[in-house]
Amino acid sequence: MPPRALKPTHSLKDPDTRIYVGDCRTIIPRIPECEAKSVDLIFADPPFNWQVKYDEWHDGLPRDEYLKFTREWLDACVDALTDRGAIWVNIPDDTAAEIVVHLKNERKLTMVNWCIWHYRFGQNRMGSFIQSKVHALYFVKDKDNRIWNSTDILEPSDRATTYFDPRTHNKKEGKNGLRVPMDVWYGKYWGRIQGNNVERRANHKNQLPEVYLERVIRACSDEGMIVMDPFTGSGTTGVVARELGRRFIGTEYSAANAKSAFARIKDGPVRVSKDAPTVHTTAIFPPRARRNDSATPQETSR
Repeated sequence: MPPRALKPTHSLKDPDTRIYVGDCRTIIPRIPECEAKSVDLIFADPPFNWQVKYDEWHDGLPRDEYLKFTREWLDACVDALTDRGAIWVNIPDDTAAEIVVHLKNERKLTMVNWCIWHYRFGQNRMGSFIQSKVHALYFVKDKDNRIWNSTDILEPSDRATTYFDPRTHNKKEGKNGLRVPMDVWYGKYWGRIQGNNVERRANHKNQLPEVYLERVIRACSDEGMIVMDPFTGSGTTGVVARELGRRFIGTEYSAANAKSAFARIKDGPVRVSKDAPTVHTTAIFPPRARRNDSATPQETSR
């Protein structure tokens, strides 16, 4: 007898939004769109194996078991992608290299970018430099036939706003002082979501900022496409995907976390709006005012 059709635990319409509760390794292959290889974009922020209390999930696996777990969920995700699809993985130093090797060598995906999400609030330590980054790994099945919306993520260039270089306004790509963001992501609204942040949702660990997911989803998917998150967590991927008119599929090991994430998705985002272009830049300084129109860029920047 064939298995019964898999039903989501939580769902919404317009656009279609679903969360399934359980182990992503066994659930993903049973989701119809995943079986059909119809998922356009996957964003994964897996457990880091750092002894964090994620409700029911044991976040302290022996290293070999954790790496086996990592390969298994990666394979389930890659198998669900369309030929034009992309997968992003948010992962710390511990396991970044292993994921890169697996996706490159075993799954034959192409790395487009190895980005860094940089934040200013790291856990204090005395035995080594304080960790203040996570790796954002961007892989695709076909680099020459992928979904890439560069014009949807342009931001003001420091060269334009700080040094007033006239060349930034005359380029064929990224005119008017705009450019594609660099591969290190930081700035206002880009930090870790702490307890006093307006984005903060109770009962969740390691919540990602909305602007992070906005950049990924705008760049690597179109409206109406399917975005999937195998580790729904606090629901950031789902809330941003839905706001931007994408369909969303999420899996979550914890029933309690899935319920909380779904409530957040229904509430909607705090910073992201489908009616406004992204304005959350990674500039360190605000645009400078010119001293006078005759000042040269070098004079103005002194």
